[in-house]
Parts: sequence; structure tokens; C-alpha cells
Amino acid sequence: MIGSRIIVVEDEKNLALNIRNSLQNIGYTNTEITDSSEEVLKKVAETNPSLVLIDISLTGKINGKEIANMIGSCFEIPVICITDYLEMSNLNRNSLNEPLSYILKPVAEKDLHVAVEIALYKHQLERRLREEKQRLMAIINSMSCAVVVTDTNGYIQMMNPLAESLTNWQQNEVYGKDIAEVLSLVDKDSGEAIGNLAKKVVEVGTVLRIPENCILIAKDGTEIPIGDSVAPIRNQDGNITGAILVFQDITQRKQTEAQLHRNAFYDALTALPNRVLFHDRLKQAFERSKRRNNYRFAVLFLDLDSFKEINDRFGHGMGDDVLVAIARRLESSLRSGDSVARFGGDEFTILLEEIKDVTDATNVAKRIQDTLKLPLHINGHQMLITASIGIALNSSSYDQPESLLRDADIAMYHAKKQGKACHAVFTVGSGE
Repeated sequence: MIGSRIIVVEDEKNLALNIRNSLQNIGYTNTEITDSSEEVLKKVAETNPSLVLIDISLTGKINGKEIANMIGSCFEIPVICITDYLEMSNLNRNSLNEPLSYILKPVAEKDLHVAVEIALYKHQLERRLREEKQRLMAIINSMSCAVVVTDTNGYIQMMNPLAESLTNWQQNEVYGKDIAEVLSLVDKDSGEAIGNLAKKVVEVGTVLRIPENCILIAKDGTEIPIGDSVAPIRNQDGNITGAILVFQDITQRKQTEAQLHRNAFYDALTALPNRVLFHDRLKQAFERSKRRNNYRFAVLFLDLDSFKEINDRFGHGMGDDVLVAIARRLESSLRSGDSVARFGGDEFTILLEEIKDVTDATNVAKRIQDTLKLPLHINGHQMLITASIGIALNSSSYDQPESLLRDADIAMYHAKKQGKACHAVFTVGSGE
């Protein structure tokens, strides 16, 4: 590291000159001497040397030990302390803030060469490590995800600003804390606490996904759905030295998923289950009937009478309002375990589960028609809406949900032939 600038702080003039000559002999020609412990701080600040050699026995307003500490900690410049054997043996190492290099008087050129090379090389390595750490921290802090790093016991070593924001904890508050104290995680469905994921990752040695439906309870009690992963940290030898949690607020994603689910399975106008979801529930009812001999259910197919006249007279906007009102009345006419869906247009389907016989189904049909007899008041208009209802009960003759639904539709058309506000039960031969 020839070309490095070195300052020698020594009040013994001959010793100082000998050190400078030795430095020049080994190639360090840019050397400056001072005998003042106070003046060296000014020189260090002005010239930013590569290395300082200082006699720690110097006295003054600031002694040599204090100067060595200040240069090492404040300026981050390597320091070699010059001392004699007696002083070295009596030196209280605790008086120095950090480990420093030492060289004994009288200073041999060979020893000086080794001490200077080691001090400069060590400083260069430490600087590179600091720069690498700063670069790594800059990357972590600029990530769009929250990051928390722990040791092998699950105690927090660092967290980035986004993690501070989501948890409502500051890094200086959490250093050394068990991560479970800071990242209070619970399962949204069960309400049970999710344990120390960092320790679990260290134990299994593989990357783990943060559990589905995981909720982070922040320091202020805010509940935030989070997702992503936890991974072990390994050194160059492959040994696990800790864990890193990377997570993010997935509130928006959850809302989008919920909306997509609603779009796929629910009618946008009435908010009732749509044809797809109704088919799925009907299929589940068929599966239950295969496992339970006494399980009975029925399908009601409902079509509003003369609905086209409403659209023609008042417009489709009014027709939509009527469909929404009808949907609410149908919901109010059913038990909590039953399902009503908008099948399409002005058609609705109903799945009645856990019924005893056909009477239970016809009673529901009558209750629906009684509810519909009450006039609707929509946009300043009073109107009466009736419906034709077809009923089909499950039996061993049905092996497909579509067949039962078809027969309920056939029964509905038989009801229409009887006049408005009627219902009919499908019987074998009625579809011919």
C-alpha cells in the first residue's frame, strides 16, 4: 500500500525521525511528524491520512490514549500505538474503545513494516465489509416488502423501514426481542396464535410459506393480512446462522380475490348465488344423499309472471329494481340452510335441504307466493308481482343434478299453464 499518507505523533524527536526514516526505507515516503496530541486531530481532519502512529504516553489536555480512541472511532482511521514494554504490561486495555495495534520501543524497521501492512490491510477489509453491509442495508431498506432478520433462536437482529411501518415497532425497540413478541401472528379462521416461524425454519432448514389467512396484529392493535415466506440464512459453510422473514400487506390482494370470487359465483345485480354456485351446491346435496339414506332435498324453479311487461312499460332499470326486491323477499322466505340463486333473467332456483317430504317443499312454495302477494313500492310505483313455481324432489331415479333441475323446470311450466301464482310438483309422466 505504498503511497499511503502516514502521520507520526511522537515527542521524542530522534525516535520520530527514526520512524520516518524506517517508513521511507520500506516505501512510505508520504510521512508527516508532529509532537502535539492536540495538533494531530486538526491534521487528521485536514489531510485524512491512511494511518496514524501515536505514542500513547503523550501528555497534554488530551492524552495519547484519548487521541487514539478519537481517531479510531470518529475518523475511522487505523491507529498504531507506540509504547514501551513496561507501559504495555501495565496498560489498561479497557481504556481503549476498540482493539488497536501496538508496536514496542525501540521501533525495529521489520516490526514497523509488519505492523503498518497489517493495520492498513485490516482497515481495508473492515472498510469493504462496512461498504458491503451498507449496500446490503440499502437494498433491504429499498425493498417493497417488509424484512425481519433473526438469529438462530428467533431473536430479532434487524428490520427494515417497511417492517417498522407494518408492525408499528421501531428497530431500536425490538433488537434482541423474540420475534413472536413483535410479529404477533394469528390464524384468521381459528384465532390461534402462529408460533415463532424463524425458529421453525431454523429447525427444518428449508423455506416455509407464511400460513394462509395469516393476520399480523401490529403494536397498536391493527390487524393486517400478510403473506410471503420465511427462509434460513446460511454462511459459506452451509451452516444456518439465522432466519429472514419477508412479508407484505396483502389486504388489496385479498379484496381482489374476494371480488373475483363474487364475480365468479354471485349475481352482480341481486348479490344472490349465480347458476355456477347453485349447480355446485346442488351437486354437494347429491353427494350427501349417497352417504345418508334419510337425506331428502328438493329443487324449486321459479319464474316471475309477466315480467316482460314491467320492462316494456317502465324500462329495464325498473325491472332490475324489481329483481333486487324479489331476491330479498325470497331470502326472507327461506331457512338459513337453504339456497336461493338467480338462474338467469327473471328465473330463480331454490335448494331446500333436510326436508321430510313433498309437503315441506309445497309449504315453502306457498310461503313464497304469500310473500309476493304483498305489493312492491319502487320509485313511486306500486306493483304486484307473482311467480310460477315448479318443484322436483330427489329420489333414487336421479343420478345427475341436471336431471333434477330439468324436472323442476318442467314442473314450473305446468304451473304456468294453471295460471299466475301457481305451483306444481313434478311427477313421472308429467314431462311428456
